[in-house]
Amino acid sequence: MSVEVERKFSCSADTLKKLEEIGVCVGQQQIHDQYFDTPEFHLTLRDMWLRKRKGCWELKCPTAEAQSGKQGEAAASLCTRYKEITSLPEIHLRVKEVIKQDRESEAGFSQEDESWLSKLDLVCFAEFTTARRSFTLKEEGVQIDLDQADFGYHVGEIEVLISEGGDEQAALEKIRKTAEKLGIRSQTFNTSTALYCVLLSVPVK
Repeated sequence: MSVEVERKFSCSADTLKKLEEIGVCVGQQQIHDQYFDTPEFHLTLRDMWLRKRKGCWELKCPTAEAQSGKQGEAAASLCTRYKEITSLPEIHLRVKEVIKQDRESEAGFSQEDESWLSKLDLVCFAEFTTARRSFTLKEEGVQIDLDQADFGYHVGEIEVLISEGGDEQAALEKIRKTAEKLGIRSQTFNTSTALYCVLLSVPVK
């Protein structure tokens, strides 16, 4: 399983201009997301994000290091680390553990069968479409995404993928160097808190 080491940033016109100069645009796409949780927000309050994207289920969970708060130096504290789970049976198991649901796991999960949502009291609390432009800096081994949501939210992200247990410090250094090249200041951007507040403001369609 891979771990996403990432840093969010507010993208200015100068940042975009610099990115177009030093990066290579690798594509543009429209992404439709639906986010799910219990009415008490058992998942999001634990920085866990259950979503359906392009018809497939994903669960983003913070790594053990992120949960323990062992961030280290300032540059590291600006980044988040998530494991992305795409196996539906494993997603179901993780969600049950969090909401302390004692029912036995049902066999034969499919992307189309969503009856498990109501059984676990999960509802869609946000739904939106994002226009994404993706760039890469090949020499750094990083990807930069610029996202514009249909409700006006705009954010950038620098991301490095590593294997679970991989060299996180090397990934953090790549992100730090990329941020410097783009002229991104050491702004504090609490990703989970910001996303939680934003999603709560998005009406379900």
